[in-house]
Amino acid sequence: MAVAIASDASAWRGRLQLGFSHREGRTCLSERRREGPLAVQRPFYPEGGICHVYLLHPPGGVVGGDWLELDVTAGAHGQVLLTTPGANKFYRSAAPQAVQDQRLRIEQGAGLEWLPQENIYFPGARVRLNTRVELAGDARFALWESHSLGRPVNHEAFDEGELDLRLQVWHDGRPLLLERLRVTPQRRGDSAGLAGHPVVATQLFFPADREALAIAREEIGSGEESLTSATLVDGLLVVRYLGNSTEKARILFTSIWSRLREPLLGRRPVPPRIWAT
Repeated sequence: MAVAIASDASAWRGRLQLGFSHREGRTCLSERRREGPLAVQRPFYPEGGICHVYLLHPPGGVVGGDWLELDVTAGAHGQVLLTTPGANKFYRSAAPQAVQDQRLRIEQGAGLEWLPQENIYFPGARVRLNTRVELAGDARFALWESHSLGRPVNHEAFDEGELDLRLQVWHDGRPLLLERLRVTPQRRGDSAGLAGHPVVATQLFFPADREALAIAREEIGSGEESLTSATLVDGLLVVRYLGNSTEKARILFTSIWSRLREPLLGRRPVPPRIWAT
């Protein structure tokens, strides 16, 4: 994934590698390798053997020239939930691109939830964000990603800058989802397929069935957003939100997650404590 990045001494280069292992009925953070600003707090166990981990980025935001890598492996039968304490902010860049690569590997019998708070792209940000999920055998996962183009609560539009947002899901070497959203000076708002909306969000579950699809659509139907949908393709449940509020997207996704977590992941809906702070 090579990309040209300015050699600015003020830019951050960060890499965090996490490995989780199942030991005596509990999932442990058995590997942690860190370079640069990315870090995690100590694991929490609010629901028995399931390991909750909060990903931290102490600088408080990403600027042009930063390159951050997150590499997570949930070993066989490990049960992990990863989240973040706050929004991930990408600031204006004069020229260099900011890069964030995220790779999540989920081995046989394991379950992983990647539930970060929203990404906020300030006007003038130049960002490439790539998330790749690799599943093996009967592995299970849940994911959501929410992107705010500009800051709609401040009436600040994403009227300059460039975004390259990629999301991939692979199962036993076979692609289940390959998607890419590019927002450039020539493709904004309506022309980028966003119908003029500044917030686009995706929620995924695997494996899922038609009953899970019906539950997701029921939750969508009880809300006010019309540009929201749920589809099921090859066992992958995909929920889409297109609107004006990251808060509304989060509320919707949390309600769907609360209803589907137990039937699809075998876990009662126990929200991470940090969501309440």
